[in-house]
Amino acid sequence: MMKIFSLLALLGFMSCSTRPEKKHPPLSAKAKFAFMIHGGAGVAPKGSQTPEQEKAYTEKLTEALLSGHKILQGGGSSLDAVESAIRILEDSPLFNAGKGAVFTADGKNELDASIMSGSGLEAGAVAGLHHVKNPITLARAVMENSPHVMMVGEGAEKFAKEQNIELVPAKYFWTKPRWDILQEMIKVEKAKDKSGMNSLRATPANRFGTVGAVALDSKGNLAAGTSTGGMTFKKFGRVGDSPIIGAGTYAKNKVCAVSATGHGEYFIRLSVARDICALVEYKGLGLQAATDEVVLTKLKALGGDGGVIAIDADGGRAITFSSEGMYRAWIDETGQPQVRMY
Repeated sequence: MMKIFSLLALLGFMSCSTRPEKKHPPLSAKAKFAFMIHGGAGVAPKGSQTPEQEKAYTEKLTEALLSGHKILQGGGSSLDAVESAIRILEDSPLFNAGKGAVFTADGKNELDASIMSGSGLEAGAVAGLHHVKNPITLARAVMENSPHVMMVGEGAEKFAKEQNIELVPAKYFWTKPRWDILQEMIKVEKAKDKSGMNSLRATPANRFGTVGAVALDSKGNLAAGTSTGGMTFKKFGRVGDSPIIGAGTYAKNKVCAVSATGHGEYFIRLSVARDICALVEYKGLGLQAATDEVVLTKLKALGGDGGVIAIDADGGRAITFSSEGMYRAWIDETGQPQVRMY
């Protein structure tokens, strides 16, 4: 009997000694959930905005942040938190999403969005919208109430009508600041006599703009969402990374959730959001190291620019951007909202 007991003890010791260690510390009693949002990379250079403008951005980001945080604090789902915060940002003319969408070359507003649940890798996305007040809500409806992942244009808006999702006249999205930027872009295009893409790259006023959120709820479910009005003066039905699962949005339980903002073509080519999660899942990198490697090394080497926010399975957060600034907000360890622009 002693030999059998010793053998069992040895086997038990061997089993414990070969078990892989956790990559991240466990959630503390005070960190059962986590939430973070962004309002786009490529913000105006530091010092170029008035105190009143900075105050307006800070207040709106704080409102969206607290909306999602309150849902999580009450035991709500990560998907609800993400959708709630993004809807608030979509309803504001301050951000390039929803009400604040920029104009295409032909003077229209085209909206894109996506959302993803980490629990079962369910996802929904929409693109090329002209009348949906809150694209993030339609993206979620595609995920939950259809067999599809992505819908575009008139078909997506027909589905929105069937789902009783609010539609608005195209003029709802018209704002003077965005219209003025389009007129500046048209002048630049005529003066340079070059293709739209060249002037797009060179004009700071057209730099990025997207909103997004990532969340971990008390049940361990991760979620991410992203919404955008696209790129000023874009042509030919161009679609960026925001509605592309794996490029602008990705979430997987026990790994991470990511929302991106930047020059979409590069984010699509690199599958930025998915690549970050893959580095965490397969290479064992910490979240900040993974976001840094993708945004500051891979994206930069390709010629792209922008940023990401991310949350991992233990509530750890990461923010990385290569542009001059990025609107972002989170709740710190003391429970206070933090908003940063530069």
